[in-house]
Amino acid sequence: MDILKIAAFSDGDTGGNPAGVLIAETHPSAAEMRQIAAAVGFSETAFAAPVGSGWRVRYFSPESEVPFCGHATIALGAALALQQSDGVFALRLNAADITVEGHRSPLSAALQSPPTRSAAAPPPLVAEVLDLFGYSEAELDPKLPPALAHGGADHLVLGLKTRAALSAMRYDLAAGRDLMNRAGLVTICWVYAETPQQFHTRNPFASGGVYEDPATGAATAALAGYLRDLGWPHGGAIEIVQGEDMGMRSRLRAEISPTPGSSIRVSGTARLMEH
Repeated sequence: MDILKIAAFSDGDTGGNPAGVLIAETHPSAAEMRQIAAAVGFSETAFAAPVGSGWRVRYFSPESEVPFCGHATIALGAALALQQSDGVFALRLNAADITVEGHRSPLSAALQSPPTRSAAAPPPLVAEVLDLFGYSEAELDPKLPPALAHGGADHLVLGLKTRAALSAMRYDLAAGRDLMNRAGLVTICWVYAETPQQFHTRNPFASGGVYEDPATGAATAALAGYLRDLGWPHGGAIEIVQGEDMGMRSRLRAEISPTPGSSIRVSGTARLMEH
């Protein structure tokens, strides 16, 4: 069983978020995929099997199946380009049909997310999350009101006024897992807006048993859709730096069409890791 290990959204030859990729004629059982993901040990592993003219894809963290994972999709796009050739690949997820475009040189990929939506976050949930992370309401950026955002999976988006506050992010993993599972959140997306088009983010992924992701494509799609709903002056695209505080600096780009609720194009480079 040849499992590729690819870091998606890399910063040159470093950084990025490692993902496992297994391309096979048929999917293993759900239990086997969960075991494989746990053995790989990354936050997610993508499992792809041919169906029709495209690929049926499922994503597993070491603890659970997730409906959509951006960085693993970028890794899969790069893997398909290496295996097949450069191209656009149709992917059927559990609850959506999307595409990923893969390129060999430089190794890179761009995904089209599922449709996006966002809504104001319930104040009791925001208060509970602030307590978990030790932040005060005064540290939140009023230009980015707390929101529940969806771009294939559900995320809580919280803006902070300063880069220093983002760098200071801390929380208890077990308590975070309980809160996020109760609230149905895949990640909590903490955001600092350096400029209207340049963002820094951190994404705790306690629901998957991972303290923090160094690059999160699904949350980037959700954030971009939220910014569109908010009327943010994004100019059609945003650049995100993530993972810097983990020593795994990653770079993500999201292109935002003006159509409400439409797909977000999320792209980045990738690097093949040693087995």
